[in-house]
Amino acid sequence: MTISAAEHPPGINARARRDEIARLVEEDERVSVGALTSRFHVTDASIRRDLMILEDAGRLRRIHGGAVARLDARARGTYATKQRENREVKARIGAAAAGLIGAGEVAFLDSGTTVAQVAAHIPVVLRRAGAITVVTNSLPVIDEIGDWESPHLICLGGLYLPDYQALVGPQTIAAVRELSADIVFLGCDGLSIEAGLTTPHMLVAEVGATLASRGRRIVAVADSSKLGRQGFTPIVPLHVVHVLITDDAADPLEIERLRRLGIEVILA
Repeated sequence: MTISAAEHPPGINARARRDEIARLVEEDERVSVGALTSRFHVTDASIRRDLMILEDAGRLRRIHGGAVARLDARARGTYATKQRENREVKARIGAAAAGLIGAGEVAFLDSGTTVAQVAAHIPVVLRRAGAITVVTNSLPVIDEIGDWESPHLICLGGLYLPDYQALVGPQTIAAVRELSADIVFLGCDGLSIEAGLTTPHMLVAEVGATLASRGRRIVAVADSSKLGRQGFTPIVPLHVVHVLITDDAADPLEIERLRRLGIEVILA
């Protein structure tokens, strides 16, 4: 990590300094004592004492010459990093997707930061008790829907993947197979005509495929950076997808190819 000595003037109190160190560790995953002494204009001994206090509080783990993020903090950071990527675009896509949900419907919401934006933009009229049913394996979606006054929310259990903030595995699959949905929202890390929707994680792909198999209308949500990209593991082929919602920066030729497959493409 490269830190400018001018970023913080001398005189910051110890508590504020420790809070800032904890933030830096979570963002960068690793900090060095030397870089921190330069940044905060204090001695090595002061920084080492800060790191000891922060480790005792469970906010980092000390290593030789510095500190690293705790495993759970690094995992949260992975998801948080994805959240920050194309944030405004994902919000537009989420709003467009949420507009497809009808009153009285059952909606499956997959994991992923773009799908989480669908939950965040569900219209107020659909948030009243009994208006819709939401089924999800995504913790951010659970947090979002759980804040409604009287949500009809079904939370899928399973093995927790911190990097995805999602639940996966046999328990998740078994629960999904007992349910059906009017509409399914799928996220992905890649979308191409050749490979369909793809993701880096096989268990995430398995849940997405099972959700799709139990839905009447499948909606893929993906920003334009993912179009034409092939990931490690397929979720579903494109012939399964009814609607793709992406942004207006998408390659027009790629959009035309997708529409020729019979997919409705909405540009947000």
